[in-house]
Amino acid sequence: MNGAVLSQEVAAALEGERAVVALETTIVAHGFPPGEGIAVGRECESRVRAAGAMPATVAVLGGELRVGLSDGDLARVASAGPDARKVGPRDIGACVAQGAVGATTVGGTLVACRQAGIRFMATGGIGGVHRGYSEHLDVSADLPALAHTPVLVVCSGVKSLLDVQATSELLETLGVPVLGWQTGELPLFYTARGGPPVSTRVETAAEAAAIARAHWQVSGGSLVLARPPVDGLADVEPLIEEALRAATARGVTGQAVTPFVLAFLHERSGGRTLDVNRRLAADNAALAAEVAVAFSATG
Repeated sequence: MNGAVLSQEVAAALEGERAVVALETTIVAHGFPPGEGIAVGRECESRVRAAGAMPATVAVLGGELRVGLSDGDLARVASAGPDARKVGPRDIGACVAQGAVGATTVGGTLVACRQAGIRFMATGGIGGVHRGYSEHLDVSADLPALAHTPVLVVCSGVKSLLDVQATSELLETLGVPVLGWQTGELPLFYTARGGPPVSTRVETAAEAAAIARAHWQVSGGSLVLARPPVDGLADVEPLIEEALRAATARGVTGQAVTPFVLAFLHERSGGRTLDVNRRLAADNAALAAEVAVAFSATG
């Protein structure tokens, strides 16, 4: 493996110092029911292009960590579905060496960003500290990747099944600023309000870009830009708790918990969580592109 393999479009954009936004692929393979993930992936790419930036969707295919996928590549990841490996930082080497199809997590995508020199990324929600961590230590590899990678990650907060307060505290410990997009609270993924305070509120893409530039002058780590979901839901927490109990009862553990909980929520909410998840993923991609364009304009 000789590092990440860039598509011609992505390589040309980076060479020309144009705005580029990385996109992860677990959302394509594992985050939505069969047949829907590819539509979400395409919509995210379309929103990035519409905002004036180049999408750089990341996956492991054909023994390579690829940055920038063709539509055929994206379809291959989507069609693999649950059979695609969920690839975080620890998994990339094995996935490449064994020639498996790998859908990258936030942490895995950040590895690609570091190798390619990409500064902006979008996702639905970041990983973090799992509930019940005092009994069973379970912390996402996303967090150390954030601490060591100079990327601004646009999301709608922490994944809803996690301990948001504990994750917020650990992000502070790791020196990762959490910016609130026109809000003083960290969104709760499906819900816009009720999370812990963010470290800084920002009002415009230009302001977020300026803070990122200043942060990277003194730190090598990421920033999180948390964007509240539009038309979020206010009654999801009881469903999340029920989903986690069901996962425990069925022996679902590790990386399988998130897709299990998402599928449970989608079914029990009558598709409402699916609609929110689909929209926030695309909206976050658009915002990441806006910030990337603002950053490039002042470079």
